[in-house]
Parts: sequence; structure tokens; C-alpha cells
Amino acid sequence: MLNGLWLGFFLVAALAALVRWIGGDPTVWAALVESLFAMAKVSVELMVVLFGTLTLWLGFLRIAEKAGLVDLLARLLGPLFARLMPEVPRGHPALGLITLNFAANGLGLDNAATPIGLKAMRALQDLNPSQTVASNAQILFLVLNASSLTLLPVSIFMYRVQQGADDPTLVFLPILLATSASTLAGLVSVAIVQRLRLWDPVVLGYLVPGALLLGAFMALLSTLSATALKELSSLLGNLTLFGLILAFLLVGALRKVPVYESFVEGAKEGFDVARNLLPYLVAMLCAIGVLRASGALDYGLDGVRALVEWFGWDTRFVDALPTALVKPFSGSAARAMLIETMQSQGVDSFPALVAATIQGSTETTFYVLAVYFGAVGIQRARHAVGCALIADVAGVLAAIAICYWFFG
Repeated sequence: MLNGLWLGFFLVAALAALVRWIGGDPTVWAALVESLFAMAKVSVELMVVLFGTLTLWLGFLRIAEKAGLVDLLARLLGPLFARLMPEVPRGHPALGLITLNFAANGLGLDNAATPIGLKAMRALQDLNPSQTVASNAQILFLVLNASSLTLLPVSIFMYRVQQGADDPTLVFLPILLATSASTLAGLVSVAIVQRLRLWDPVVLGYLVPGALLLGAFMALLSTLSATALKELSSLLGNLTLFGLILAFLLVGALRKVPVYESFVEGAKEGFDVARNLLPYLVAMLCAIGVLRASGALDYGLDGVRALVEWFGWDTRFVDALPTALVKPFSGSAARAMLIETMQSQGVDSFPALVAATIQGSTETTFYVLAVYFGAVGIQRARHAVGCALIADVAGVLAAIAICYWFFG
């Protein structure tokens, strides 16, 4: 799947560039070549950030492992994952790491979520009978990670503040609803392919209370003022992040774990993981770069606009689609598209509100795919790409529908 997808990016870019060249744009080929070198540079810059982040968090995670915290989480969730990931033994450390990853994603702690997720993927790879083909458990984990259930989208609030929004948290509830739809679609799509029984009493026993708690949390947040909601988001995110670190250290010390030596041991592993990611990042980001430079994404947007007009539908949301189109490929490109929409259309315009909701409801699927599978050498993704894209489409469609509901 990845081989065909990667080749397809270059072929589509070449075709789009040829159309532009024939149409009288002689600079398109230079732009393609320039994008290759630019994205290779971006890959290295990302690796510099990942080196520090992975080294830091895998160091703390080694303390948590030796203190027994990861095993505790794995035992608590053993019955649920026995149904969703039957090939993972009960109590396996991967289950605790998966739980920590989902919690970090939910709170918008991206810097913590990625290292924890990579650690979880490596633990799942230890159970994988194939060195190059993704297992069912790895696919389910990646799709749920890529769908990115986010409860506190602090970064979106910051972008809106920077652009002068009167109410930066205006899109909070729309994002929460849209990201829930994305995650649900990802889970159901994988369950269908892998024939998982989501109606199992044990699965429902875990998921239904979680859904009720989420609903209660949303109801509570809807009563807060914009200022209070923004302050709560920032406080809860940062407090949770530092609280996790402090809990790892204190529990480790109480259980006689040599915390400094354990941190250094885990940090060394983080260095090795980050080093092995560079080839995969260069491959994927360079393919995305030529796709953007060729104008293929612009052609796609023009086609969607014409189709929407042909059906006689409202076209205001089309101006938000650049964020949706590039989000599966590049988080930085999606952020740039979001900010450009805010600047050109107005921060509280309908397209900008839709773009902000889309930005918070989905994840950079192909980046996650390259990083997570690249870290363990997976080359055949099987149904991971298809299910992750279903989650992306569900998130985008939900974001558009919800914004029409909220903002008209």
C-alpha cells in the first residue's frame, strides 16, 4: 500500500506539473525540484525536535515502566483490549502505553503523545510475527491515534488569539463533536475489517461509561465563559503534563527505582528511535512537497468548488477545504492553510471557523503512518491507510455539518 501511495504522489505531481507547463508556467519544474530540497531540510529540522522530545519522554517512560505504572494500566484495561486486540496478551506493557498515548492526545499534549505512541508501537512490534507487515493490533492503534480524539485543542485557541479573535474558544464544542465522530468512524471501520465485536458486553462496559463521562464533561464546559474555558484548557493541559512527570518520579522513588539511571537508559533508547526515523520522514515529506508544488491540490480544490456549485449547494465551506486537503499529509502545511484562511477571510468568518474545526478534528495521517510504522520497519500497512482516511473524511464532513449547525 505504501509503495503504491508513495509512487502515486509523484505521478500525480508530474501530471499536474505537465498541465501547468503546457499552460505557460515554465517555472513549475524548478518549483518541484526546490520542494524536494526544501522538504528534505524540513525533515532534518523535524528530526532535531524529535531527538530532544523522544529522548526526554522515553527517559521518563522508562521510570514509569520500572515503577510498575505501565503494567498497572495494562491490567486495568486488559478485559477491553482482550476483545479489541486479541493477539496482545493481558497485562502486556503495550496496553498501558497505548492508554497513556490516548490520554496525552486527548489533552492536546502532542509532545508527550508521540514518544509514548512510538514506545507502544515498538511494544506491539515485539508481538508481531512479521517484521514488515502491520499486525491487526498495530493497525487499530494507528487508526485510533490518527483520528486523534482531542478534548482540549489548546493550539487552535492560540492560533485564533494570534489572529485577533474576540472569542478564541468559540470552536471548542464543534471540535469536540467533530473529533468524536472521526474517532468513532475509525474504530468502526477497523472493527468491520477485523471482525471485532463492538457490541460485546465487556466492550460496552468500558465504552458506554466513557461516552457518558465525555457528555457530562461537555455539558460542564458549555456552562463556562470563554475566558474561563481558555484558562481551564491551558491549566489542565500543563498541569496534567507536569503531573505525569511528577507521578513517574515519585512512584519510582517510593518503589526504590534508580530514577536518574533509569531516565538515562530510556533516553538512550529515544536517541536510537529518532535516528532510525529520518529515512521514512524524508521519503514521505518529499513526496508531499512535490504534490503541493505541482499545483495538484489547487486543481482538486477547484474541482470540488465546481461540483458543489453544480449541485446548487452553499460554497462557503469550500474555502476551508485547503486545510482539509493537506491535513492528512502535513501538520505544518495545514496550520499554514488555517492561518491563511483566517487572514484572507477573517478570523471569525464561516470558512475560518470550519477550517479551525477541521484542524482540530483530524490528524496528519500520512505523517503518523510514516513515523509510527517507520519506527518499527513496517512496510505493508494493509488496511491501516484506508481506515485512517475513513476517519479523516468522517471528521471533515462532521466539522462542516457541525459548523453549519453552530454558525449557520
